[in-house]
Amino acid sequence: MSSALTDYFLALERLKKGQPQVVPKGTKITNDAVSLEAGRGKGTIKKSRAIFADLIKAIEEAAAERPDPQTALKGRLEASRGAAEKYRRLWEEALAREASLLMELYEAKRTIATLTAGAVFPIRGARP
Repeated sequence: MSSALTDYFLALERLKKGQPQVVPKGTKITNDAVSLEAGRGKGTIKKSRAIFADLIKAIEEAAAERPDPQTALKGRLEASRGAAEKYRRLWEEALAREASLLMELYEAKRTIATLTAGAVFPIRGARP
């Protein structure tokens, strides 16, 4: 195996482990990413060259094994949105209960005032 192919395979292993030295961490595994990580130019791995057949196959397998980072981020975003919606709904339900209890207290005080018509004196309080 030539030294160039060895460089490509080493670069692929670094990308699979998530420890690249040249490209940003979390980069999607593609032919171009492996080329850049190996210190070569973008587009140097070509399907038309027979020497790269095993490398391209290995890159495709590695890309299939590793989930797309954008998909993982979208999943986290959807989970966060779901949690925010859940807590918003709980907050609105709590506000509705609070308003209902305030209305019930208001009605109870009004009923007591109507029934007693001000003829009841408090047990504890200032003596006239």
